Amino acid sequence: MSPTFRSLHNANYRLYAAGGVVSNTGTWMQRVAQDWLVLLLSGSSGVALGITTGLQFLPTLLLAPFAGLVADRVPKQRLLQATNLGMAAPALVLGLLAVTGTAEIWHVYVLATVLGVSSAFDAPARQSFVSEMVDPADLSNAVGLNSASFNAARLVGPGLAGVLIAALGGGVVATGWVILANALSYAAPIAALRRLDPSRLDTPEPTGRRPGAVLEGVRYVRGRPDLLLILAIVFVAGTFGLNFQLTSALMATEVFGKGATEYGALGTFLAVGSLAGALLAARRERVRHRLVVGAALLFGAVEVVAGLAPSYLVFALLAPVLGLTSLTMITAANTYMQMSTTAGMRGRVMALYLMVFMGGTPLGAPVVGWIGEALGARWTLVLGGGATVAGVALAAALFLAATRRGTVAAPVLTLAHAGK
Repeated sequence: MSPTFRSLHNANYRLYAAGGVVSNTGTWMQRVAQDWLVLLLSGSSGVALGITTGLQFLPTLLLAPFAGLVADRVPKQRLLQATNLGMAAPALVLGLLAVTGTAEIWHVYVLATVLGVSSAFDAPARQSFVSEMVDPADLSNAVGLNSASFNAARLVGPGLAGVLIAALGGGVVATGWVILANALSYAAPIAALRRLDPSRLDTPEPTGRRPGAVLEGVRYVRGRPDLLLILAIVFVAGTFGLNFQLTSALMATEVFGKGATEYGALGTFLAVGSLAGALLAARRERVRHRLVVGAALLFGAVEVVAGLAPSYLVFALLAPVLGLTSLTMITAANTYMQMSTTAGMRGRVMALYLMVFMGGTPLGAPVVGWIGEALGARWTLVLGGGATVAGVALAAALFLAATRRGTVAAPVLTLAHAGK
């Protein structure tokens, strides 16, 4: 088997990955449909779009430490079935409201928050469950393939959603049918999880019910300057730079005067680069700090250039480069966090990682939406990319200064560090 796909020799991982492709495709379809629904209900308000995005990610910011502890205490195979049901329910309700023509903007806000709660518990369990399915030597590969699966779905989902919305009339009802399709897609991962062979899972001992278990994870990360550097980078990029669904919507509608099909196509173009970045990551056997830093700096610079694009065509051509650089940064950061963390602490560490990474969105998305309305859509990319470059450069400089003083080691992670 090709080194790029070596984790697929594991039967459990094959089932898990297959269910993920179906669900991820539905998720990306709903992202496009939900954004289009918000634009229709709010009169193309960038602030409303930012609020919706922020509410969907706010629970991650608030609940991540507790969710990580749950992931370390509860068998993840069972927990993930529950979280998938929890994400299907609000999608089903929102889809029905839209199809019946009764959806209002506050419905979207409430249901986006409910979806975010389930996602907050799903994410750390899903991220750390990979290490229970594959051998330590395959962990980096499996993380890369998970990103490839996610972005293969992103390659199909947004374009398919755009085509379906346009074919069904482009209105509120059309978005509802696409959202209902996502609700049904959660059946695939639930079925896959139920079919996994428990005897082939390397499940760590559950964390005991003792006081201070959540703070124990915080102290563990606080004592690791290398992990703090990664967290600083993903916070800056996640807060200011990774607002694609918001910035793409504003650029497509306001700057270039395009419709749902062209907006959906931008997501597909982004996914082309993201998929390439994920497949390259699957072949990588060691992770360096400089890869995360370099990819983040390059991503921010390309985002600034994209904000200055003179036409829709140029913007679309830059989208794959944005996808490649952002995915290289994200996958390298994710792999580093998992490969350098002990098994009994992994759920809490990944929850903190996701809290910092995704939790920055509720802070950044409304601000980006306001910038789009006050200064124009282009400035969402120019300022977002510039802030990413400045923040990453500052974090790297502080870490480098500490390294030169000899107070911090500058580790290079290889597969030998991935033992459980």
